[in-house]
Amino acid sequence: MVATGTRLRVLVVDDSALYRKVVRDVLESLPDIEVVGVAINGRQALEKLAELKPDVVTLDLEMPEVDGIGVLRELQAQRSSTLAIMVSAFTTKGAQATTQALQLGAFDFILKPSTNSVEESVQQLRHDLSPKLLTCRARLLRPGTTAPAHARSAAAPAVTSFKGAQRPEVIAIGVSTGGPNALSTLLPKFPANLRCPILLVQHMPPMFTKSLADDLNKRCALEVLEAVEGQLVKPGQILIAPGGKQMRVAEGPGGKVVQITDDPAERNCKPSVDYLFRSVAEMYGSRSLAVVLTGMGDDGTIGCSHIKRAGGTVFTQDEASCVVYGMPRSVVEKDLSDLEAPLETIHQSILGLAQERVLS
Repeated sequence: MVATGTRLRVLVVDDSALYRKVVRDVLESLPDIEVVGVAINGRQALEKLAELKPDVVTLDLEMPEVDGIGVLRELQAQRSSTLAIMVSAFTTKGAQATTQALQLGAFDFILKPSTNSVEESVQQLRHDLSPKLLTCRARLLRPGTTAPAHARSAAAPAVTSFKGAQRPEVIAIGVSTGGPNALSTLLPKFPANLRCPILLVQHMPPMFTKSLADDLNKRCALEVLEAVEGQLVKPGQILIAPGGKQMRVAEGPGGKVVQITDDPAERNCKPSVDYLFRSVAEMYGSRSLAVVLTGMGDDGTIGCSHIKRAGGTVFTQDEASCVVYGMPRSVVEKDLSDLEAPLETIHQSILGLAQERVLS
């Protein structure tokens, strides 16, 4: 684990010599970062990971001999504390591989720049990598954090009763860094007869949310879809906001529908949790249940304040089980959370609160 005041030690892995140089140059230009080595493929990466024991590895997905997924599987098997930031192509294939990597415990991902010059690529990489490395440092400095979230478990406290809480007509979920792993833990636990629709914002770019929805749909009893304009909000479904768009709920001719808009980003997020939660509060009022899971930043806090003012209920994931305790922390610090708990307790509490909306 990185020590307070020391540099974050990073291994760069990519089969492209040019890209290895660009990533290395960007990393070395950032404060408190030390590039401890480079690797040209997954096999060499595994050797250097064992030898150098870096804090973070930037990991290309498509490589000869052993690909990025193979490296991740080995890190998972070893219960390694090294955090992996995947480097993904902005393609359907890249989105699918990245979704798989995140399910395997990758910390986060960045997109390979598709700019017109090396200078622009460097600027884009610096912009994308800087906040993720800061979050890695915070994560590694967190007391008691010695392994990725997928390798840890937290004891679930007893399910709490919520005074004055009404049975929800909708469940709205917001999540960011660490989200795919958290969602694949939480959502498959819900039964097919849960008659509460679930609306979900996961911070991801276009194509990646479609890949996430397809992956979760294979795992869940409920149907999981990337939402489309005008789609009815109905029981038995989980609708995920499309990457690069905003999603809200509105009244339609046949009932409540989702609207997919190109409205501006909020809190630098598009899709934005706040944007969705505001509309949920307006449309469902006290019958709203908001859930804020792992993620960096504070998107969702303003939305939760709207949910609470409307008489709804708010759950947040606890620090011990979060990959990044940013979004939930912000909600808790504003005294907006009715329950702060690990995923298992959140699941049990949702079912308990929604018990009359689960058909026998």
